Amino acid sequence: MKMKAYLLSMIIVAGCALNAKSQTWKGLKDYFIGDFPIGVAVAARDLRDSATRKLILKEFNSLTAENAMKMGPIHPREDLYNWTEADAIVDFAQANHLRVRGHNLCWHSQTPDWIFYDQEKKLVSKELLLQRLKDHIYAVVNRYKGKIYAWDVVNEAVSDAPGQNLRNSLWYQICGDEFITKAFQFAHEADPGAILFYNDYGTEDPAKRERIYNMLKKLVDANVPVDAVGLQAHWSVNDPSPEALINSIKRFSSLGLKVQITELDISIFANDKEIATMATDAQRVARQAAQYAMVFRVFRRYKKEITGVTFWNISDKYSWLDNFPVRGRKNYPLLFDKDLKPKPVYWLIVDE
Repeated sequence: MKMKAYLLSMIIVAGCALNAKSQTWKGLKDYFIGDFPIGVAVAARDLRDSATRKLILKEFNSLTAENAMKMGPIHPREDLYNWTEADAIVDFAQANHLRVRGHNLCWHSQTPDWIFYDQEKKLVSKELLLQRLKDHIYAVVNRYKGKIYAWDVVNEAVSDAPGQNLRNSLWYQICGDEFITKAFQFAHEADPGAILFYNDYGTEDPAKRERIYNMLKKLVDANVPVDAVGLQAHWSVNDPSPEALINSIKRFSSLGLKVQITELDISIFANDKEIATMATDAQRVARQAAQYAMVFRVFRRYKKEITGVTFWNISDKYSWLDNFPVRGRKNYPLLFDKDLKPKPVYWLIVDE
């Protein structure tokens, strides 16, 4: 029965690809113009390549800096900011009338050691750490005020471990949960017009979803200026289920928060026992296509709650999933192939 499902999916994808030849190829942003903006994560190097630049402008109407605005790259030393890469992305967006999501202001990863330690290599006080966070947020947000419409203010603060609410990061060890509240306050002070997000992965897991929900409810009840939640959406051919995705959208929306899909890719690999015998590339491609079709059906169904969908990377030429979590393994998680051409799954989505 499962093999029949795979074959059916393959037939559907192939049929859509053939039909596409007779269509006028518009762009994702145009196919979804009545639903939500379609974005993509980029690096400045992408914008220097003419073919990639052309694809970006054809398909997307929103950009996120993949790494250039994270604290480590943009603020490696207390007395140094590296604006070059981030400026290039924002300038490109401004010149081409694209929206920009800022990513991110406070994260346990890609954070330089200087922010947590003093000159004697000892952990700083809570007061000093929060002052450094404030200075960083003010500097970055003010630089792009009016050019970046939304910020991932706090990224991945909730723990994956059962029974542990917040990740035991140095932010938490030094400040407790106050760093979360302060980060949103500082970002709002720096740009009152920006939409402020909490962003995380694993939001479809019921236990982690409740930990995130409880944290956000506490912030909302305390009138902390959090406006929206980002579902990272690093998914696979068998996860999430439609029920899990719908439950997450409903749960977070119930707090009055908008939802965005902020880092979408669907790995062709899965570790689950159900898929253990799925060995062929054709089967993986078919399952990926079916999963993409399912999630976009859900996105369209809940387009009143979902204010944007952003793909994490442009094409299969490069993905952060290459070599992760398995070293030496190439992944193909996106809608465009290594030659920047739309894959059959592209047409399956736009035809939904």
